[in-house]
Amino acid sequence: MKRFIHCFFLIFLFSVTPQVQAKKPNFIIILTDDQGYQDLGCFGSPKIKTPNLDKMAAEGMKFTSFYAQTVCGPSRASLMTGSYPMRNEREDDGVIPHPALSLNEVTIPEILKPQGYATGMAGKWDLQGRKAIPNIGETDLSPCNQGFDECLWMKAAEAKIIWQGDEILIPRCDRTTLTKMFTDNAISFVEKNKDKPFFFYLAHPMPHTPLAASAQFLGKSKDGLYGDVIEELDFHTGRLLDKVKELGLDDNTYIVYYSDNGPWWIKKAHAGHAEPLRSAKTSTYDGGVRVPFIIRAPTKVPAGTTSDLVAASIDLLPTIAKLTGAKVPKDRVIDGLDISEVFHGKQKALDRPFFFYQYQALRAVRQGDWKLHLVHTDLDRTKEGKKWLIHVPEKDRPYIEEITLYNLKDDIGETTNVAKQNPKVVQKLLKQIEYAKKDIGYHDVIGKNSRRKVVKY
Repeated sequence: MKRFIHCFFLIFLFSVTPQVQAKKPNFIIILTDDQGYQDLGCFGSPKIKTPNLDKMAAEGMKFTSFYAQTVCGPSRASLMTGSYPMRNEREDDGVIPHPALSLNEVTIPEILKPQGYATGMAGKWDLQGRKAIPNIGETDLSPCNQGFDECLWMKAAEAKIIWQGDEILIPRCDRTTLTKMFTDNAISFVEKNKDKPFFFYLAHPMPHTPLAASAQFLGKSKDGLYGDVIEELDFHTGRLLDKVKELGLDDNTYIVYYSDNGPWWIKKAHAGHAEPLRSAKTSTYDGGVRVPFIIRAPTKVPAGTTSDLVAASIDLLPTIAKLTGAKVPKDRVIDGLDISEVFHGKQKALDRPFFFYQYQALRAVRQGDWKLHLVHTDLDRTKEGKKWLIHVPEKDRPYIEEITLYNLKDDIGETTNVAKQNPKVVQKLLKQIEYAKKDIGYHDVIGKNSRRKVVKY
């Protein structure tokens, strides 16, 4: 009997141990809307208190040169597909920047589902287009048709309707409840799926206007209603982090927090802050696209670390694929890079170009410390091009009339053109620009490896 029990124990041990060792990591991506680079305590906010996110940064890694896109929809497309928005296939005519993302695009949850992942989403989607499209229903491009098992979502930040899957759950929402509601949904999903690998995308619709804070936070911040909203986001992020820890999932869960673009300057007191960066949302100066980014995963991401390597939202899909064994699509160009070793503190260099698009216009490129802005052309001076200018401070509205080069290490505010002193750098970056024009596209030119199609209605 003793021999039998001993053999049974060994068989049980060897059958269970590989499963424990092979357990795939969980992922939670928290995306805020229009939150500026400086709008967290750990990124230098002098007025807004964010103790939970500051603790998250202290327990993980903070990125100081992380890039999204200039506005909401394209930023979400780049996250979901790992590609520049100009490369994505759309179902609309492309007249407005917020895309109706084609179901032919492959998203993060879609690469994870074959790996056995439960996938959920709560919050703002903004990838179904902003106007009616022939032969496409109101919810045909919903998150539940893009790889998510569960979705509690709204179409845009200012939308009133809350959808659950393809059904209307709340016909007219109370905005003061949204931050808590969507976080509650994330917590419920994590509890329900704690015994299997999961991916959850929590896309808060704030601090995009119209701003709203619950009674618990209203009037509490030293930065007005905007600060109240951020402090409420911080509180509920803390609740989610606590739940992950309570469930014993802490060491195997990567949690990411970042913003979709810079602050919406035109909203004045209801806008955030991007200091010491230049400009704001819609601009390809860094204040429009460089955003606060934190990643935390105890035992995986080294605590209390900071990286200034050039990273971006397009990198999350290939990185998650690497960490899970998921397959990156081979039939298309994916612009993002696997930066898992950067997250783990093992990779200290990353020599890659990052291209700055203002909707369809290719505006700039950064590689290392250098950022080159292109001269505005006649295509940029059209009515469509000019409408972007009202969203940024007056000093950022003049057209760029000569090639402009900044060394962001020495000049983070993009104030001094050093192109003439660095002709070799200029030439190197212009070669990268030529690649982007030919391969990705710009304005109405579709790049050779772009999946965008010409649609005329």
